[in-house]
Amino acid sequence: MAQYIYGKNTVLLRLQNGASIQKLFLLENSKWTDVMALAKQSATPIAFVSRAALDKMVNGNHQGIVAQVEEYRYFSVEEMLASIDSNKQPLLVMCDGLEDPHNLGAILRTADAVGVDGIIIGKHRAVGLTPTVAKVSTGAIETVKVSQVTNLTQTLEDLKKKGFWVCGADSEKAMDYRQADFNVPLVLVIGSEGFGLSKLVKKHCDFTVKLPMVGKVTSLNASVATGILLYQIYSNRHPHSN
Repeated sequence: MAQYIYGKNTVLLRLQNGASIQKLFLLENSKWTDVMALAKQSATPIAFVSRAALDKMVNGNHQGIVAQVEEYRYFSVEEMLASIDSNKQPLLVMCDGLEDPHNLGAILRTADAVGVDGIIIGKHRAVGLTPTVAKVSTGAIETVKVSQVTNLTQTLEDLKKKGFWVCGADSEKAMDYRQADFNVPLVLVIGSEGFGLSKLVKKHCDFTVKLPMVGKVTSLNASVATGILLYQIYSNRHPHSN
């Protein structure tokens, strides 16, 4: 089944990676000559259409460029693990009930920046890989493997048997995130926007960390919190990196 992705960076990175595009739709008199050149190199069909036609295809700021692609592929957790460099300390992110595609897209973008090996999401009551996720990720959806599983807690149990530690982001009975040692094979678990970690998932965490909050607001946006924690993990593992 085909779906549409949109936005210059998202489409351009897909072309640069050599990933398949079934058809490229560009605004009449398009200025994206670099996109057109890559599309012609890969023999991708191009159609020049009106802004109204593009607006009907997608709901968002398409920047005058929409691509028809196959549905994004999900990887199995086994495939994800097999792709990790044996010289690297593994790092996975699990999203527990995340529903906002903007949050997932932003998490993918940060995950790419710090070298996360994969993101695990649930199949039920959670956001999947959508055109909005692809747009917000600015192309990171092409570089970070995503696995969709039916049972998050069973997946955590399996990963713990493989030597992973599970760290949950939580506000109750949690240590300051700056005190934690993240230099282990790690799964960072982020809860849903409204409810945080579910009880079952929280029970499978080896430890939990919190971000200090000294203002009137009691929580951060899920993708912002994830970004802070991922960079703390990166800093913990690479203290002298440029």
